[in-house]
Amino acid sequence: MATLLAEYFPILVFLGIAGGIALAMVGASLLIARQKPYAEKLTAYECGFEAFDDARRRFDVRFYLVAILFIIFDLEVAFLFPWAVSLADIGVFGFLSMLGFLGVLTVGFIYEWCKGALEWE
Repeated sequence: MATLLAEYFPILVFLGIAGGIALAMVGASLLIARQKPYAEKLTAYECGFEAFDDARRRFDVRFYLVAILFIIFDLEVAFLFPWAVSLADIGVFGFLSMLGFLGVLTVGFIYEWCKGALEWE
C-alpha cells in the first residue's frame, strides 16, 4: 500500500506546485494591477446582446453555423494529430484515407463558402 501511495507522490507535488503558481499569479494580479471597475466593465457579456433582455429571444442562425463550423474543424484537428504521429506505421493506405477525409471536409467548406454561410452581414 505504501508503494502505491509513493507512486502518486510526484503527481501530488506537481498539483501542489501548479496550485501555488496559480494562486501566486492571481494574488500578484490583484496586488500589482490597477483595479478600476465601472458599471459597464462589470456587466455580463452575452454574445453582443443586452445582458438582461428576454431569455426567450431568438438567436440568429449564423451563431449556430459558426458553432457547427468550429466543431467540424476542431474534430478535423483531433483526427489529424494521431494520424500524423502514426503516419510511418499506417503506410500509403492510411495516407490516402486521410487525404479522402480532408477532401470531403474541403468540399464541405467550399460549399459553405459559396452559399455565403461564412458572410456575417
